[in-house]
Amino acid sequence: HSSIKPYCISDSLLYRSVDSIFNIGLDTSRKSWIVRKLFNEHLIEIKQKDFNVYIDFLPDLQIGRDIEHNRTTLLNTRGFQLQGNIGRKLSFYTSTYENQGIFPNYLDVFIKKYRIIPGEVNNRYDRNKKDWDWSSAIINYTPNKYFYFTFGQDKNFIGDGYRSMLLSDLAANYPFFKVLTTLGNVKYVNIWAQFQDPSAPQFSYDNGFRKKWGAFHYLDWNVNKRLSVGFFEAIIWQDADEKGKRGFDASYLNPIIFYRSVEGYNGSPDNALMGFNGKYKFVRNITVYTQFLLDEFRAKEFFKNTGYWANKYGIQLGIRGFDAFKIKNLNFLAEFNMARPYTYSQRSSLLNYGHYNQPLAHPFGANFREILSIWNYSFTRWSLQVQGNYAKYGLDPTGNNYGKDILKSYETRTKGNYGHYITQGLKTDFMYLDGRLSFLINPKNNLNIELGGAYRNEKNALLNDKTTWITFGLRSSFRNFYHDF
Repeated sequence: HSSIKPYCISDSLLYRSVDSIFNIGLDTSRKSWIVRKLFNEHLIEIKQKDFNVYIDFLPDLQIGRDIEHNRTTLLNTRGFQLQGNIGRKLSFYTSTYENQGIFPNYLDVFIKKYRIIPGEVNNRYDRNKKDWDWSSAIINYTPNKYFYFTFGQDKNFIGDGYRSMLLSDLAANYPFFKVLTTLGNVKYVNIWAQFQDPSAPQFSYDNGFRKKWGAFHYLDWNVNKRLSVGFFEAIIWQDADEKGKRGFDASYLNPIIFYRSVEGYNGSPDNALMGFNGKYKFVRNITVYTQFLLDEFRAKEFFKNTGYWANKYGIQLGIRGFDAFKIKNLNFLAEFNMARPYTYSQRSSLLNYGHYNQPLAHPFGANFREILSIWNYSFTRWSLQVQGNYAKYGLDPTGNNYGKDILKSYETRTKGNYGHYITQGLKTDFMYLDGRLSFLINPKNNLNIELGGAYRNEKNALLNDKTTWITFGLRSSFRNFYHDF
């Protein structure tokens, strides 16, 4: 059940595989306390019969240069994590980071436009050097072999690829409650979450940013040792509108009901999505995977091929493997993603498939095609990773809405009901290349020395923005952020 992330400790097969990563290169013959703490162990380890606690300091210190824009970049992050378990049924994890940073030009433009640090939270001060906090916390409880409960402030990911067209870990952390049920070869996930919309006008009776709610079903079935299929369903509804506060809708609490029928029963005021995830293992080291996301669909209009605006869907096709060309530890992934215009968008930003001014699925939003490939090779504690992305999408000239930006209402679309096709609008070519060479100092806290380089080019009839970004740093983090957009 590799499509359900983060992995839970009750899935012993996956957990053992992942846990082995944190024991890479361990040398138990080293006796010096300083050497053990630097290269092999957590900063603080408390191991008892009934409970375990681990504490780590997590620095993320980076210096860099945006060559084309003559800009020195930096990241000054100090964090810590605390994790452990009480008995065999209860586990916990929390981390917090204090951050200051100067970003390359393209990320700085994004931060000023959307007033957030990508994948994190809002920028504290409106100045060149950004300042922000970031934290996560989860509690897991496993009463028996059938149920696994998680309550926390974090992210979720559904899929077997680098991207997810269903639910990704792109946007900021959010509070959620998750129930994972295991019955034989089937795992069933229920997630109830609260999201925020910093761009929506605030009400006098509401505190902070406007809120919206999400409920998700995902059933993953391992048909046999090679084939896995999953069925996905999501619903988004706003917490309040001009008529008053709606709050959490108890009609979506039923863990097995079809959301689409409930949404129709409520008068169709919400945003319902459905999807499919599939994976097939061809040979020992090669797996193909796919996703299909359906937002809205009119069969009659689809077969006419007239570009009806409300036929909104996304597709993913990919292949991944390890020990490529019989070279041990050479891993690869190749992936294609696409989404039609206005997919994930709704009549208001409080109903779209987004959180904290970023999509809950693909970072491009909609109205795009993308191909990407990632290769990585590791030898002892050394690791080399290269990545390449190429995409075509349609941007919005001033005052237009061609369907890429899911924060915009589809009611403001530039054209009428027909003639909507992928890359409509300001046709743009996007290229992103990235390379990372790192040396793993301590696998327990993922402490690395890293040298990185990235090239980004966004080109259309109105602009040709290039970024060559070189970085070097001491990095220790289990967080996953995306800068390839």
